[in-house]
Amino acid sequence: MKYLISSGISSSRLTSQGYGENQPIIDCLSKECTDDEHELNRRIEFIIVEK
Repeated sequence: MKYLISSGISSSRLTSQGYGENQPIIDCLSKECTDDEHELNRRIEFIIVEK
């Protein structure tokens, strides 16, 4: 979000929400994950909504 604001997008047009370990793509709590699987869980997702 900081990058988008510094690029000129108004902060009133942005929202962010962090899920941390609550919504992983791969469940690494019930099994031992590889480095590649951990990398998949480290992500940022954007949803662009036009008004």
